[in-house]
Amino acid sequence: MHPKEDKRVYRSVKSLSKHAKVLYQYLSETEEDVYEEGNITYIPIKWLEPKNVHPLVKLAKRRSLDKKVLEIVVNTEYDILYMHHFLPSRPLLPFRIAKERGKRVIYDVHEYHPQNFLADLPQPVARIKEEVVKKIFLSQLKLSDALIFVTPDVPEDLNIRKLNKPYIVVPNFAEDFVPTNIDIQQKKNNKLIIYVGKVTRRLDEEKALIKKLTFEGFSLRIIGMDDSYFADLPHTYSGFLPYDEMMREISLATFSLVSFTTTGKKNYKNDLYSLPHKFYDSLAAGTPVIVKESFVSMRRIVEQLGVGITIDPTDVEKSLRKLLSAYQRYHEIVQNILKYRYEFVWDEKKEEEFAKFVIF
Repeated sequence: MHPKEDKRVYRSVKSLSKHAKVLYQYLSETEEDVYEEGNITYIPIKWLEPKNVHPLVKLAKRRSLDKKVLEIVVNTEYDILYMHHFLPSRPLLPFRIAKERGKRVIYDVHEYHPQNFLADLPQPVARIKEEVVKKIFLSQLKLSDALIFVTPDVPEDLNIRKLNKPYIVVPNFAEDFVPTNIDIQQKKNNKLIIYVGKVTRRLDEEKALIKKLTFEGFSLRIIGMDDSYFADLPHTYSGFLPYDEMMREISLATFSLVSFTTTGKKNYKNDLYSLPHKFYDSLAAGTPVIVKESFVSMRRIVEQLGVGITIDPTDVEKSLRKLLSAYQRYHEIVQNILKYRYEFVWDEKKEEEFAKFVIF
């Protein structure tokens, strides 16, 4: 479940509204009325996420919210049910209701849900949970008419072809931002590493490397995340920025760091297969990325297109050598980014292909 301005969700709503009427249900922290604007009917549901509670308590509290969403699925007239997530307390019911009503179901899979759902549970409960949720997840996929994934590695991992379901991969492309007058030499001279994100993700493995880089004249700038977590790292900080301002900040950086840990688990597939907004935003802004080599989806792009470097942050000396070597080849790397720039942005062609897959 997502707030109104969620990048991926809202992009799909706006794109589909160019071809059809869209009923857009989203979460709001305040009471809001249903309203229409153009081809979109906005349906807010007030919800405040419980904080600092056990995951199972949080799940129990979700029942009231899920009931409200189900009422929309049951009582509203529509042709296509487009699911960007599932209802935690009723994970299969919306799919079944829509199918019983003769509706087409599109499932946009943002994460590998068997691990992402209730990710904070301790072992051995977490292992049992993952087995149960994987069975539910596969049932959701089977009940869907068509599937959308963020990365090609999730359908490969799931061997999705066995389900004989049509699917496409739609990564978290950047908006079509055009950095003006990129001065590659100035970017290089800035020796600035930028770390961007809405959700605070740990840099436990990267901190030693970052500290080494400060002795090489580099500085760290953090945008959007909780600043207090990084108190032991010398850095400058900015809170959340509007998109264009954030992109201008990224465009001034020498490198963008896309190496992190979400849960501390080495086999956490939502990290390994991630293709986050900040990866595409960085490249669209003309800034080379520093990617953890275990992130297989991002690593493939970086190595195929030569648009950054991959590192093992636990091997500090080797990572430092690789980064300093990339710094010497900086002009070449940025030229590669500019050459392939339109592979990183959401444009009219990609939007038309997406709408055609969903509607036609």
